[in-house]
Amino acid sequence: MLSAFQNAFRIEELRNRIFFTLLMLMVFRLGAHIPTPGIDSTALAEFFKAQEGTIFSFFDMFSGGALQRLTVFALGIMPYISASIIIQLLTVVFPYLERLSREGEAGRRKITMYTRYGTVGLSIVQGFGIAVGLESMASPESGAPIVISTMSSWGFRALTVITLTAGTAFLMWIGEQINERGIGNGISLIIFGGIVTDIPGAVINSIQLVQAGQLASLVLALVGVIMIGVIFAVIFMETSTRRIAVQYAKRVQGNKMYGGQSSHLPLKINSAGVIPIIFASSILAFPSTITGFIATSQSDSLFIQIMRAVSQQMTPTALLYNIFYVMMIFFFCFFYTAIQFNPVKIADEMRKFGGYIPGIRPGQKTAEYINQVLTRITFGGAIYLSAVSVLPVILFSILNVPFFFGGTALLIVVGVGLDTVRQIEAFLLNRNYDGFLKKSKRRTGMRTLRI
Repeated sequence: MLSAFQNAFRIEELRNRIFFTLLMLMVFRLGAHIPTPGIDSTALAEFFKAQEGTIFSFFDMFSGGALQRLTVFALGIMPYISASIIIQLLTVVFPYLERLSREGEAGRRKITMYTRYGTVGLSIVQGFGIAVGLESMASPESGAPIVISTMSSWGFRALTVITLTAGTAFLMWIGEQINERGIGNGISLIIFGGIVTDIPGAVINSIQLVQAGQLASLVLALVGVIMIGVIFAVIFMETSTRRIAVQYAKRVQGNKMYGGQSSHLPLKINSAGVIPIIFASSILAFPSTITGFIATSQSDSLFIQIMRAVSQQMTPTALLYNIFYVMMIFFFCFFYTAIQFNPVKIADEMRKFGGYIPGIRPGQKTAEYINQVLTRITFGGAIYLSAVSVLPVILFSILNVPFFFGGTALLIVVGVGLDTVRQIEAFLLNRNYDGFLKKSKRRTGMRTLRI
C-alpha cells in the first residue's frame, strides 16, 4: 500500500490532479464557513439543535454543516443531485431524452446542460423557501428572531436566493473541474468532504464523554470494532457481483470468423447504490418536520395531541419510523433497479450479437431468467441496505451510544472511497505502476456472489 502511494506521486500528471482535487476541496470547506448576510448565527444554531432528526439535519449532513450555519454553500450540492435524478427518471418517460442518452458525447452534453438549468431552478425555489421560512422562525431557547430585523423582507429574500443559488452553482462548477482536471468523481467527493468533516468532532466528543465518566471505554471500543466490521461488510457488498455466464456463437462474415467466446453478464448485488436510502430518508423527513412544527403549538386540541403523538413516532429512533424506512428502501431498490435494467432489452442485445446463456433459450426465456436473477439479488441488496441503515438506531437503543456514521453517510463515504481508489488505480496501471489493488482483483474486477 505504501509503495502504491509512492507510485501515485511519481507520475506528474496524477500528482497534479491529486493536488488540484485537494485544492478544490479546501475551497469548498472555506466557503462552508462564509455566512449569508442578515442572519443571527446564535439563534440559528439554537434552532437547528432543536431540529435534530428532521429534514434540516438530513440536508445539513450533505452540506457539511453549511446549512446549520446558513453559509453561501448552505444548499450544498443536493439541488444538483436532485436535478440529475429527475433528468434520469425523465429519460425513461420522454423519448427525446432517451434519444439524447444514446447519442454519445453530444447527447451527454445536452443532458448535462438540462441538469444545470434544473439545478439553478431548484436552487432558486429552495433558496426562496428557506428565506421565507427563516423570517417566521426564532430561537426556541431565547426567542430571538433568526433574521436580523434591520433588513427589509424582500431585500432579505432576494439576497438569500442570489447567495444560495450562486453558492450551489459554484459547487457544481467545482465538481466539474474536479472531473476534468482532478481525479474524477467531483460531485461525490464534495459530498464525501462534507460528511467526513464531522468525524473528528464525533471522535473528540466521544473521548470527552469517556473522560467525564458518561461513557464506558469498553463500550466505545466495542462501537469502534462494530464500525470497522460494518465498513468491511459494506466494501464486500459494494464490490460483489452476480455473474451470468454468456456464450457467443461462431459466425462468419466475409473471410473472418467472429464469436465463439465465453463471457459473463455482471450484475451488482447493490445495483441501486445509495439512491434508495436517500429517497427514503428525504420522503420520511418531510412528515416528521411538518408534524414537529405543528406539535410545538400551545393548543391542546385533539388534532394537536394527535400530531404530537405522530411526531414522537416519526423520529429516527422510533419503531414506526424505521418500519416505514425499511419498507421504502425495499420499494426504491426494486424501483430504481427496474429503471436501470431492462431484461428484455438485454436479451435482445445478446441475441443480436449471437450471445446466449447456456441452458436458456434466447429471447423471452433469457429475459425471464435475467429478471428472476435481478429480483433475487435486488432482494438481497435491499436487506443489506436496510441492515446498514437501521444499525445506528439499534446501537443507540442497546448501548445508548450515538453511531459516528448514519447509514447514508457510511455508504457514501465507503462508495466514494472505493471509486476514488479505482480512479487512481487506472492512472497507475496505464503507467505500468503497481496499484492499490492486488493483481488477482485486477483480473477479476469484483467479487462474485451466488444468490
